[in-house]
Formats: sequence, structure tokens, C-alpha cells
Amino acid sequence: MQFEDLGLIESILKALKEENYTQPTPIQEKAIPLILKGNDVLGSAQTGTGKTAAFAMPILQHLFYDYLKHNNPHRIKALIITPTRELAIQIGESFTVYGKYTGIKNTVIFGGVTQGKQTEALRQGVDILVATPGRLLDLMDQGIIRLKDVEYFVLDEADRMLDMGFIHDIRKIIERLPAKRQSLFFSATMPPKIVELSKRILNNPQKVEVSPVSSTAETIQQYLYYTNKSTKKDILLHILQDESIDQVLLFARTKHGADKVARFLAKKKISAASIHGDKAQNQRQKALTNFKIGKIRVLVATDIAARGIDIDKLKYVINYDIPNVPETYVHRIGRSGRAGEDGTAISICEPEENSFISDIEKLIKLKIQLVSDNPFPQTEKPMSEAEKKEFEKEKQKRKQEFFATRDKKQNRPQSSKFSRHK
Repeated sequence: MQFEDLGLIESILKALKEENYTQPTPIQEKAIPLILKGNDVLGSAQTGTGKTAAFAMPILQHLFYDYLKHNNPHRIKALIITPTRELAIQIGESFTVYGKYTGIKNTVIFGGVTQGKQTEALRQGVDILVATPGRLLDLMDQGIIRLKDVEYFVLDEADRMLDMGFIHDIRKIIERLPAKRQSLFFSATMPPKIVELSKRILNNPQKVEVSPVSSTAETIQQYLYYTNKSTKKDILLHILQDESIDQVLLFARTKHGADKVARFLAKKKISAASIHGDKAQNQRQKALTNFKIGKIRVLVATDIAARGIDIDKLKYVINYDIPNVPETYVHRIGRSGRAGEDGTAISICEPEENSFISDIEKLIKLKIQLVSDNPFPQTEKPMSEAEKKEFEKEKQKRKQEFFATRDKKQNRPQSSKFSRHK
């Protein structure tokens, strides 16, 4: 099937041809005709399946026809909610690319930056608004944004919204949308809370599902190193000795951990940068741009910050920390091996993560290939439950001692766990 077979207008097809897009992905093939017919859609699709285009193109077409019919001034008629700044920016870029010959205007708003440029773009008039929940509610409360004209609503990456604690914000936004609208709901996973939320948003939806979350692309080669916690960095350096591994998206569990790995690699003369929620927007965009153009060899990311990062022909993903949710592993490695390209996923597992690997292998129904050339094999055993409790107890004790010593040096009353966070 070609894009021409989906009923898209010539102005969108012209933009697609310029981008050398000829064949739709499975979710585009299934969703676009349904959305063009005006159906609400409940879509389940993994990262990298092309779902942004699946909703962007039909929304542009609807708005194009509306504009031809009524010639109304630019007002917010389509609203797309997404969890992260990076994803919002990339969705905005997609609307710009596909809609370059339609005359439809879009803008993107997100937190972490001053609102001046964003509010100015809104005042000039837009048809499509791509937003993160916090900044949207803020500008709504200021009276800068009104949603009374919205006819098309998209909730993207709904499961990540839930993980990030946006559920209450989403409910507030939904309450202020017109009842009569076309709604599209996309999520990589469908846990019960997400299904319940979808029922509040959608009206008699058509379901579209491709590439179940339990599957990994056959084009991705998966490798596993078992090592100790203390030798993870040694294994990482061992892997990066292979100079053909020239562009790596590396996953860390925490923001602090991401910064730590990036600093370690920089000290070892390996170009690296970290990207996570505590970084300023300009820092994140700079790191991502430098990674895409090859100035940075290793981009270290947390799961939330990485959602929405779209890099053509990315070959290498490294799991420096193994995720404790098996589906997250599938999402991570799915950033390589896209559109039939080859990809390689390498996981570095310490003893406390061994059970995570077992859960992942059960989900994907595949044994991850062990690397025999392992100079730092795992020699330690996972801690027992009693040892874990003792470890946590000792960690808390050291933390209390640290704050007590600090407060004593600064001649102030000792901090409590409450006063430190006031």
C-alpha cells in the first residue's frame, strides 16, 4: 500500500514525497482511514511505529477542509497533549513537515522556559496546539488559552502520563474540552488505569493495535553482560573500545546516575552528554542536536527524557541499568532497528538486576544472548531480603550522619527529614 491509497490530499502527499516517504507503517495504514472518517481511535503501539504521523496527517486534512469551507481566523481547533518537552517539540516538527503546503499553523508549549515566545505565538493565532499538561493548565488559568473551539483532541503516550503523575492534570483538561469533538488516544501499554481513562475520553472508539509490547524487532540483536555493580563502568569501557559503535543511546535509571555516567565517560575522553528532566530545555536540545550530528558519541538518558527521541538509523542502545519493568526494556531497545534497519541492544546486569532479566526474557519469549568475551564476569550473588533491609538501614544511618555533621559545621539546628524539604 502507498500513501496515495489512504485518501490523503495532494498538499500532504507532496510534503511526504519531499521527505521520501512512500509506504505507510502498519499503524498509519490502519489508523489514518479511521480518523479521516471521523472515528474516535484507541491506539496501542510501541515507540517507533509511526503513530505521530498516523494522527498528524488526518488532523491536518480535516483542518484544511474546514479552513477552505469557513475561512475562519486561526483558532485552536486541535489539541495534542504529550508528557515531555522533547516529544512535544518533535510532534510539532511533524505537523510542520506534513502540513507545509496546507496553510495550517501549529505551535508547541511546554514548561521549563519563559512563556513569552509561546504566548506571542498563541496571540498571532494557531490551528494546532501541542502541549505538555503543566504549561497548558498554567496558560489556561492565566486566560491566555481557551479550549472552546477544539474539535480534535489527541492524548499521546498515555501510559507515560500516568507514570509521571499527570493523571489529575489530564482530567482537569478533559473537563474543559467541548463535549463534541473527535478524540484519539495512544498508549504503548494498556494497564487498567489507562483503559479506564480512555473510556472517559473516547466515544465508541475503533481499536488499532500493532506490534504488541511483548515483541522486539527481529532486526535488533540483543546481548547481555553479567557483571558486578563495581565493574559496570569497566564493562562499559570495554564495549566502547569498539570504535564502530559510534552513536550510542545509553539508559540510566536515575537523573543522578545519568550525570554520573556522562561525567565518567568524559573523563575517559569519550564524548558524552546526559539528558533528563532537571536539565534546562536549551541544554537538552543542544545535547540531542550534537548527538544527532555526531559531535557526541554517547547520549545518556533516563526513560522519561528519552521518550520521544527519534533518531534515524540509530544502531546502538545500551542498558547501563536494567529496567525493573519488562515493557520498558522493549521500549528502550526499540529505538534502534527501526523501519527494517539493523540494531544492537547491549545490557549490563549487576546481581541485584538478575531477576529483572528473567522477567524480560519471559515477556519477550527469548533468551538474550550472553557475551562470552566478558573480562569482568559476575562473581557476586544478589542480596537476600535480610541483607537488603540491612543495607537500606545502613544507608539511612549514613545519610543522617551526613546531615548532622553538615548542620553542626554550619552552626544550625539539626535537620529533620521534614525541615530539609520545606
